[in-house]
Amino acid sequence: MARRLNGLAFFLILGLLSACDNNKSTSISKPSPSPPTTVATETATSTATSTATSTATSTAMETASPTIDSNSLKKSILQRYDKIKPLHWGENVPGVRSRLQTKDKVIAITFDACGGPEGSGYDQKLIDFLIHEKIPATLFINARWIDANPEQFLTLARNPLFDIENHGFEHRPLSVIGQSAYKIRGTRNVSEVVDEVQMNEDKIEKLTGRRPQFFRSGTAYYDDVAVHIAQDLGLTVVNYSILGDAGATFNTQQVYDALMKAKSGSIVIAHMNHPEKDTADGVIKAVPMLKKAGFTFVKLSSYPLE
Repeated sequence: MARRLNGLAFFLILGLLSACDNNKSTSISKPSPSPPTTVATETATSTATSTATSTATSTAMETASPTIDSNSLKKSILQRYDKIKPLHWGENVPGVRSRLQTKDKVIAITFDACGGPEGSGYDQKLIDFLIHEKIPATLFINARWIDANPEQFLTLARNPLFDIENHGFEHRPLSVIGQSAYKIRGTRNVSEVVDEVQMNEDKIEKLTGRRPQFFRSGTAYYDDVAVHIAQDLGLTVVNYSILGDAGATFNTQQVYDALMKAKSGSIVIAHMNHPEKDTADGVIKAVPMLKKAGFTFVKLSSYPLE
C-alpha cells in the first residue's frame, strides 16, 4: 500500500498530464516544459524501487488492502502517460530488476506458469522435488493458468516455500504501442497495460488474500513507459540473470548447464507449466550440485533487487 501511495502522491504533486493526443506524443527524454516528464518518470522508478526493496521481506507475507479505487488509479495513470512515447524495448530496459543485491552465495529460482491452450500444464514432479528438498521459489503465475488449475494454485499459495507473483492477465508483452515479442502481440496502449497488470493482481489477491509485489510480463519484454506504469501500480518488475530453460525448450543437460552458471545473487527463470519437457530433470540434477558448491536458495522477497 505504501508503495502505491508514494508513487501516486508524487505525481499528484507534479500535476496530471493532459488527456491522450496521439498526434502530439512527447518523449520521456524530451518532456514539455511543464510538468518535467523525465524527472517525474525517473523519480517514479527510484521511489517505487526503493520502497519495494526496503520493505520486501517485511511485506512478503502481509495481506494487502487496497485503499485507492482501481478505476480512479487507472484514470490517473491514463492521464499521466497517454502522451509519453517509449524510448526502450526489450528484456533489460531501465527499471527492470535482474539480480539480488547481495554478495551472499544465494540464488533465487523463479518459475513461470504462462497458461493458455499449450501452456496450462502443471509440473508435479518439479514442485514435489522443491517441496521435498525444501527449496524456496518465486512463482510468476498468469491468470489463464490459475483458471485452468484452481486447486493446484491454491495449494501452492498456501505453501510457505512459495511466493505467488504476477505474470499478467493474458500473458502479453507489456507495451504502450503494441510491440510484439516471439510473435505474441503486446498490449496496445496505456489502458491495456494497466489491465494486463492490475486484473491479475486483483485476481491473485482475491484468491489468496495477499497482493503480489513483483511482476514479470508474458515473454519478459517491456517498453520503459510500461515499466513505469507497473511501478505506479505498486510492483517491482523482475526478469532474470540466468536463462534456466529457454521457455521450457532446453533438454536436461542444457537446464543443468544453465543453472550451474549461477553466481551470488543470480535470478533464474524457468517454467513449471510444461511437465512433458525436461525442466524438472535439469533442476533435479543441478540443485544438489549447487548446494555442494555452497549455494542456498531464497525467494525474491528475501533481498533487495538490482
